[in-house]
Amino acid sequence: MQRFGSNPGAAYRRVDMDARIEASTSEDLTRICLEEASAALGQALIALGRAPDTPPREPLARAHGIAIYLARSVSPENPMRKALVQFYGGVADAIGRNMREARYAEIAQAREDFEDVLGAFG
Repeated sequence: MQRFGSNPGAAYRRVDMDARIEASTSEDLTRICLEEASAALGQALIALGRAPDTPPREPLARAHGIAIYLARSVSPENPMRKALVQFYGGVADAIGRNMREARYAEIAQAREDFEDVLGAFG
């Protein structure tokens, strides 16, 4: 287990995110997940720019987990359920492929996809 003191910035982000999740509605939770996935993919792009031959596994794993969560948590009553599950699942697949062999353009596209959905929230 990682101690809080070893990475204070990560600890503050984790506490902030936990507080946002605790106070959120289901729509807010989706927005938080999309924001976090987009941020993680942004971190992956920065890391890949610095070390093109090394897949940035940690931020990609975080974005991958969020995409899977989003795909699994679409409400059965949502009229867009099938499309959303397919969309989130497709993004999760793309991110998963990049955990093995990172491709900047694919990661950037996944981030843009999440940003587009965020933009639809208004």
